[in-house]
Amino acid sequence: MLKYSANLSLLFTEVPLIERFAAARAAGFSAVEIQFPYELAIADILRELETHELRLVLINVPAGDLMQGGDGLACVPGREQAFRHAVMDALHYASALGVPTVNVLAGREPAGESLTRCLHTLAGSLRYASETLQSIGVTTVVEAINTVDMPRFLVHNVAQMQEMLEIVDHPTLKMQFDCYHMARMGEDVLQALTDNIDSIGHVQFADTPGRHQPGTGALDFAAIFTRLRELPYAGWCGAEYRPHGCTQDSMHWLQQWPQDNDH
Repeated sequence: MLKYSANLSLLFTEVPLIERFAAARAAGFSAVEIQFPYELAIADILRELETHELRLVLINVPAGDLMQGGDGLACVPGREQAFRHAVMDALHYASALGVPTVNVLAGREPAGESLTRCLHTLAGSLRYASETLQSIGVTTVVEAINTVDMPRFLVHNVAQMQEMLEIVDHPTLKMQFDCYHMARMGEDVLQALTDNIDSIGHVQFADTPGRHQPGTGALDFAAIFTRLRELPYAGWCGAEYRPHGCTQDSMHWLQQWPQDNDH
């Protein structure tokens, strides 16, 4: 079954974040995800979700300075306490808003730092996040990000996600599989989805190389969406792309590959 969520951090940016919930529902979505919802008050998000009959299905743990070009938190030795505070912020939002899945961004390997030490730090961070978020029934996911867009990102391919899941060995830790990022790293997206589906907690997509809507690049979305139906994959597929043109005009893919039901 296919069910799509609209990533409000990248879609409908023609309007302020608080207005994107209405835009997502008008475009046909029944669920949304937000990378970092913390600029909005919980009460305001809850009002928008209830008014427009939407589910918020994914948020990220705050990532410190990562999105401003810094190293972030989760893998950075010496920032363990800041990461734990960030997890508690995510816990607060996820609990109040009924969010089922929370993503941890590993962060960049700091210049001059030991790779082994960074991996050890990340494993500890993921274990802490998984144990903490499990207390409210949340699945924790870890995402690989391509190193073209984000140089020095510590976890950047499927094998590294597999290894981190094995090291942490926690039942609620899974992969966040982003088709765009994995294609940018040269991964076989269809094969990787097939081989790892039991370990995947959330899927995201954008075409490559431009990170625009399906149909603007090299990825075969007919094959990807067919494979996800066949596996089967019961989770959400997050539309996390930068629209080429205005967001509403980028939605042709939603008619070409519709979701199976209104979830």
